[in-house]
Amino acid sequence: MKNLKLYSEVSQNIQLHSTEEVVQFAAYDIDQSRLFFASSANFVYSLQLSSFQNGISGSALPAEVCSIDMEPGDFITAFDYLAEKESLLIGTSHGLLLLHNVESDVTELVGNIEGGVKCISPSPTGDLLGLITGLGQLLVMTYDWVLMYERALGEVPEGGYVRESEDVSVNCGGISISWRGDGKYFATMGEVYESGCMSKKIKIWESDSGALQSSSETKEFTQGILEWMPSGAKIAAVYKRKSDDSCPSIAFFERNGLERSSFRIGEPEDAMESCETLKWNSASDLLAGVVSCKTYDAIRVWFFSNNHWYMKQEIRYPREAGVTVMWDPTKPLQLICWTLSGQVSVRNFMWVTAVMEDSTAFVIDNSKILVTPLSLSLMPPPMYLFSLSCSSAVRDIAYYSRNSKNCLAVFLSDGNLSFVEFPAPNTWEDLEGKDFIVEISDCKTALGSFVHLLWLDAHSLLCVSAYGSSHNKCLSSGAYETELHGSYLQEVEVVCHEDHVPDQVTCSGFKASVTFQTLLESPVLALAWNPSKRDSAFLEFEGGKVLGYASRSGIMETRISDDSVCFPSTCPWVRVAQVDASGVHKPLICGLDDMGRLYINGKNLCNNCSSFSFYSELANEVVTHLIILTKQDFLFIVDTKDVLQGDVALGNVYFVIDGRRRDEENMSYVNIWERGAKVIGVLNGDEAAVILQTMRGNLECIYPRKLVLSSITNALAQQRFKDALNLVRRHRIDFNVIVDLYGWQAFLQSAVEFVEQVNNLNHVTEFVCAMKNEDVTETLYKKFSFSKKGDKVFQVKDRCSNKVSSVLLAIRKALEEHIPESPSRELCILTTLARSDPPAIEESLLRIKSVREMELLSSSDDIRKKSCPSAEEALKHLLWLLDSDAVFEAALGLYDLNLAAIVALNSQRDPKEFLPYLQELEKMPESLMHFKIDIKLQRFDSALRNIVSAGDGYFPDCMNLIKKNPQLFPLGLQLITDSEKKQAVLEAWADHLIDEKRFEDAATTYLCCCKLEKASKAYRECGDWSGVLRVGALMKLGKDEILKLAYELCEEVNALGKPAEAAKIALEYCRDISGGISLLINAREWEEALRVAFLHTADDRISVVKSSALECASGLVSEFKESIEKVGKYLTRYLAVRQRRLLLAAKLKSEERSVVDLDDDTASEASSNLSGMSAYTLGTRRGSAASVSSSTATSRARDLRRQRKSGKIRAGSAGEEMALVDHLKGMRMTEGGKRELKSLLICLVTVGEMESAQKLQQTAENFQVSQVAAVELAHDTVSSENVDEEVYCFERYAQKTRSTARDSDDFSWMLKVFISL
Repeated sequence: MKNLKLYSEVSQNIQLHSTEEVVQFAAYDIDQSRLFFASSANFVYSLQLSSFQNGISGSALPAEVCSIDMEPGDFITAFDYLAEKESLLIGTSHGLLLLHNVESDVTELVGNIEGGVKCISPSPTGDLLGLITGLGQLLVMTYDWVLMYERALGEVPEGGYVRESEDVSVNCGGISISWRGDGKYFATMGEVYESGCMSKKIKIWESDSGALQSSSETKEFTQGILEWMPSGAKIAAVYKRKSDDSCPSIAFFERNGLERSSFRIGEPEDAMESCETLKWNSASDLLAGVVSCKTYDAIRVWFFSNNHWYMKQEIRYPREAGVTVMWDPTKPLQLICWTLSGQVSVRNFMWVTAVMEDSTAFVIDNSKILVTPLSLSLMPPPMYLFSLSCSSAVRDIAYYSRNSKNCLAVFLSDGNLSFVEFPAPNTWEDLEGKDFIVEISDCKTALGSFVHLLWLDAHSLLCVSAYGSSHNKCLSSGAYETELHGSYLQEVEVVCHEDHVPDQVTCSGFKASVTFQTLLESPVLALAWNPSKRDSAFLEFEGGKVLGYASRSGIMETRISDDSVCFPSTCPWVRVAQVDASGVHKPLICGLDDMGRLYINGKNLCNNCSSFSFYSELANEVVTHLIILTKQDFLFIVDTKDVLQGDVALGNVYFVIDGRRRDEENMSYVNIWERGAKVIGVLNGDEAAVILQTMRGNLECIYPRKLVLSSITNALAQQRFKDALNLVRRHRIDFNVIVDLYGWQAFLQSAVEFVEQVNNLNHVTEFVCAMKNEDVTETLYKKFSFSKKGDKVFQVKDRCSNKVSSVLLAIRKALEEHIPESPSRELCILTTLARSDPPAIEESLLRIKSVREMELLSSSDDIRKKSCPSAEEALKHLLWLLDSDAVFEAALGLYDLNLAAIVALNSQRDPKEFLPYLQELEKMPESLMHFKIDIKLQRFDSALRNIVSAGDGYFPDCMNLIKKNPQLFPLGLQLITDSEKKQAVLEAWADHLIDEKRFEDAATTYLCCCKLEKASKAYRECGDWSGVLRVGALMKLGKDEILKLAYELCEEVNALGKPAEAAKIALEYCRDISGGISLLINAREWEEALRVAFLHTADDRISVVKSSALECASGLVSEFKESIEKVGKYLTRYLAVRQRRLLLAAKLKSEERSVVDLDDDTASEASSNLSGMSAYTLGTRRGSAASVSSSTATSRARDLRRQRKSGKIRAGSAGEEMALVDHLKGMRMTEGGKRELKSLLICLVTVGEMESAQKLQQTAENFQVSQVAAVELAHDTVSSENVDEEVYCFERYAQKTRSTARDSDDFSWMLKVFISL
């Protein structure tokens, strides 16, 4: 569904030497884009096609002229350009074959053909040359003028009459050679003597051998016209049927000579028409022909689609002009025309969609316009709803569909204007199959030849019209009775003198007159209506400059956001979209050039666009989405808000999809399955459709998810819930999108309106069944980014998982309060209960139970009974929604055995399975029956209540239930009131806690039930010696028993690694002063040990504390010194490894290699050799028993634990550097070590050993300063790319650390008295 539009036309004249001279032949030079014309006076004119780009119609062409010297009476009969020779090949009537070099103006005689030359045709491959002589002989030779073979074209029997060669007419009419695109075959037409008369047939020859491949049937072919499609599929020829007096037909033949199809060149009554020339364009999709009519010649262009030939264009010339055409070999839509008088016209066509903004298609086919409203029916051409018949061929149309008015302006090939006014679109179905005769409008002023046509409003047209061309003489009388020349921009006022009848098509009574006219200095290439301003439009001039036009005011500069609009290149396809920019309507000027570059307001948006369109979700003139189809056959839906805000990446990056990006979730595109398809239109509003036309011609309608979701969002914003639900059902969208887009909390308030609008309980049930606790806009439709763009109607977000239950509850209330009772309503309510989260099965069964009871009690004519479904139907509906086992268990949970039996029967259970069980339950007491059911359903709380209420005889069952389900112990204590039974429950609970190793809780529970021995054991298991002694007191133990218990506890606590607590027991309960002091020394509680010794004034005990303190201090001094050495070794190793790695990295970078390729083992091994350190094992260290058992930061056990925790450092490993740094960090003094060290220093000072204390503090300070300085140095070098020894000097870092250390909290363990010394 597309029309061929003429968007550019430039006509210029060749200055011939005389008035009698005429142009007869033309040739085209592809390499230099120039044309050669041969005249009847044997002159050759050369001109560049570039002179037509900025030329003004009617001007004289600057052409180079050269004369071909010939004998008197000899003239040119064949003419072509040989690109390989860069020369013109000329054949004459006397048989001369001349090679004329254009650059040097030298003519060379290369051959002499007997009988004269009638046709010259080079092969497309440039290696062979075909000639036809005046004697009807076919000659095929190489470009070196070597004859390959000679064949006779005609088939005349022996003794038959051979006609003499006729005089050669223009373009060798009647004789031609047509090559297939690949040069392997060519076709000729020769005469055949058959049944006593001469006829013609097509012959297909093999180019290499000259063998006759096939031939057609003999027919009455017209003038020997023959044209092989460049793609090689068809051979076009013209013939007249013997049994038909109508106009000739164009027939298409295959390579095997069989006729495939045909069509008439005009209407059946036009018997006087004949075809003079046929030419395929380079894309093989357009066929141009010169048709000679009764009073004029016409250039007609046909197009094939869906097995139908459409005539898309007709350009009329006077008969005496002798027009001839050829297509530009490099531009499929550029047609070059010339006349005998030397007027050369270059016409550029473009394909435009026949689908207008309101989705109505107007397909041009000769004098008919095929009308199809695609919003009513997707009817592919050549089918249509109704048609409009005009007086002559249609060249261009303009459609107006705004403000409830639908008008069509038609420009005809005879220069007349016609107008049609349509009724409202909703009445068009009544027009099906009708054909309306459209009359020409009454016009008393010159209109010229329209190139562009556009409606400004319902009564005004804006046109670009050309005057002064030779083909204007064939237009209507009003068109040429003027002295105007050139191109004009003019307004045409349209008035209808007949009243428009509603529901009828008005085709007559229109009058047109030119009311405003402006001469154009440069060609206008496109017109586009400006929807943002009344009676205005945009004009695109050559080069991409866009200017505005206001009615009767003229052309003015266009500015968008304070910038003038100018496309970087010429864009034949220009459309303007009205967009909403923060509440202000602004125009968005879109232009597409021949290379596929799409520009928005002059800025590049896409570099590989094949077609585009606009979509409005509001079904009005405000465009919300831009539809872009790329040359890769990917359809993109771009939000106009993103374009305005610049969120879409400009250029080719966003719209080019490769294999690695196709699976990305954030890509919003549709992969079009048919290669070469084009976007021809959209269905706006809730339809949310994009209409594509494939290369085969059929129509495809797709519904991109993004457009559908946008339409749903728009419907929800307008609270059109029924339309939104219909869209969801039609396009199989997740129903949750309605709730999630609207906001489920806001939906709760609108549930009544939702139910009332939908008014279809089946649809509501379908909606309810789809509900789930998930925001599909964040999961399933996450790539559409609703929250990012602000597309959600209500942005209230609640992460609560209560969405399903809340929404279904609101719908259930709306159904109960606003929908009359009916079986469908009851089933829908059951659905809301069954789909709740969790399912309200019991409530559903209660409703079914009430229906069942009503059925048993009420009569058959009860009104309420008719308003409800049967209990069986309701139960089956519930079983269809839920698992039958869950429903059966829920029925049991209601303790209704009859209901459970009904459920089991309807769920197709085997009666042998459930009847005995139900019968057994029925025989039990009620409490016991409830208990058994609860146990089966694992409702243990309810089971406990029921078994307790059953009586004291079932207490063992109660205890067994509690022991098997320990979570019931608290509830059991609440339900059981008997003290003895409660004590038993408590003891059982405590035993359970013992099994779970929760000894402290178990001891407390034993105390509650007065089980003191068990409580003591529990305290002893958890190591709570104070609890054991407290319980011992409660047990009234004697002093000796308490003392014995204390000694035992002291040993146990000390064995557990708690010497400080063991010392407390020894001092307070055992009265063992010496043992207590020893335990305090082992616990490194130096101050407390010294205090106890002074308390009991025992010199020997004080000396023990003093000697232990001195021994520990001596050991610590040794270990601190050894640790200082270790810090130095680790730091040296780290710096060596780091320096080596940096050197190797710099070397690799210079060699342009990646550091990743480095063999870490090799590098580290090399650095190990440089550092002189090969292992990380620790040497043996001397120390006292106290130092070995100490828990200071530098003890061997802590070092080993730290090394095991961080992992062994292996020389040459990949993570050696960071392991060394981590190891240095791990050597820091812990808070516990600092506290013990400070306590030891105070103890030494107290006993008078100040020198030992000072030495210990200095050594410890040196170690801590070394460790902190080493860590800081390593941290600074890790992020540095250069390790400078002067900058990263350990002594400098140590000095800096020492200067700030004494005021730091990390060194708060130091005694100030020794700092000053």
